[in-house]
Amino acid sequence: MINLKEILETFTKENQQEFILYLEKKNKRKDAKNIQLVRLLLSDNFSSTEISQKLYGKQNKVALHALRKRLFKSLIDFTANLSMREENSIDIQLIKYILSARNFLKKGQIKIGYQILDKTENIANEHQLYTILNEIYHTKIEYAHLNKTLNFNNLISTFNDNQKQLIIEDNINIACAKIRISLAEYQQKKSKEDIKTLIENVLKEQNIIISDSLSFKSLYQIIQITSISSAQKFDYWNIEKFLVDTYAIIKHHTSKDKQLYYHIEVLYLIANVLFRSKKFTESKKYLALMYFYMNEKKQKYYSDFAPNYHLLLSLNYNYHNQQEKAIELLEPYLTKKNVDLVSQLDILLSLIVYYYQNESLEKAKNLLATFYHTDNWYIDKAGIVWTIKKNLIEILLHIDLGNIDLVDSRLISFKRNYFKHLSEINQERVISYLKLIEIYYKKPEIATTIEFYNRVEKSFNWINRNNEDIFLMSFYAWLKAKMTKQNIYFVTLNLINN
Repeated sequence: MINLKEILETFTKENQQEFILYLEKKNKRKDAKNIQLVRLLLSDNFSSTEISQKLYGKQNKVALHALRKRLFKSLIDFTANLSMREENSIDIQLIKYILSARNFLKKGQIKIGYQILDKTENIANEHQLYTILNEIYHTKIEYAHLNKTLNFNNLISTFNDNQKQLIIEDNINIACAKIRISLAEYQQKKSKEDIKTLIENVLKEQNIIISDSLSFKSLYQIIQITSISSAQKFDYWNIEKFLVDTYAIIKHHTSKDKQLYYHIEVLYLIANVLFRSKKFTESKKYLALMYFYMNEKKQKYYSDFAPNYHLLLSLNYNYHNQQEKAIELLEPYLTKKNVDLVSQLDILLSLIVYYYQNESLEKAKNLLATFYHTDNWYIDKAGIVWTIKKNLIEILLHIDLGNIDLVDSRLISFKRNYFKHLSEINQERVISYLKLIEIYYKKPEIATTIEFYNRVEKSFNWINRNNEDIFLMSFYAWLKAKMTKQNIYFVTLNLINN
């Protein structure tokens, strides 16, 4: 049975109210019980027996089942209409054109129908929307016998060419799905398979060759999946060349102006990888390109990308000894509205780190206090990696603030909730790190001893500074600052830049 309560709870409060108004307009009978059912589902976890009793004053499984089916159909209609209304993409507009053309063709208005299809085809070609083009050609072929001016052979040739492009896009989707499945298996089974090699093999299996014959969207998908693979192992340095070389193909692509959104996404991904590899100058070069394209087409996508652009630029500033600029860039977001939730959470957590490194502990504590949701809520919204970082920062901050009771409870909670997951994804060094933190917390005077230094050295498999992830180095900097009795920000910059 489909869980109607789960569907309703995915709506915002405004959408829930809008759905009730939608039902009120739709209801032809005054005694319809669909609105009552919605309110019961949203108000509490009532069982089917309890709901039946409240709606009918008795048990009536047949009537309740029928009511649930009708409500589900209304939910589907409402969500479809909502998506169509909120989605202003070219794809949706062209689908509307195709439906309109088919309507005219069914009524015998062949000339008008084909004129609409021709216009739709031109726009779809500009944006390389092969699935939409397939629908256009399918419709043209279906009504070809009624159009005496149509060159049927040319139409079939164009249709076949489009089919080839459609197959390439399908192969890329399959490849991305295979890679994502492999990444999940890597996490679950501690697979030692090299992710980069896996990506190359999957692309070869699907006969995908990176060239300017691919659409901009397809190239973006390949870059994105490669970036995700590095996030699993924190080896961003390993994909730098691949990303830069791939962008060399993308930047000359014939559709780069038509697929501006994906172009900006690609620039952001490259800038982020370069930042994580501590190549700040190169990262800022791609951010400058990103900013340029954000301002194209009358800033069509500026507001979509501004939070992530400002965040990544501020991170480059912060780790390149320009912390004041980093803070100034992000503080306006403390009062900004209508910012994407994930971007907002990333910005707030980064500001907490900046304040902490700046020894503004009260500011960091007050901002951290705004994270009042449960860990499960943050995992759902921002992901488990973000939630683990948030919890680690919280533990370190409470140690420095001397909040002993809070430190104890946070340590116990972290071990219970995340040690198993960290082991499953081959991140035992985070577990080792927390154990060292706990040793220091319980006996801070040990931090400057040779014994503790040797323990730290043995706890990690150290890798080349150039290859280590910048955020992992930042956490280690806190520990080293305790060992050397130096300022955290100074130690962080020293570790990263020397």
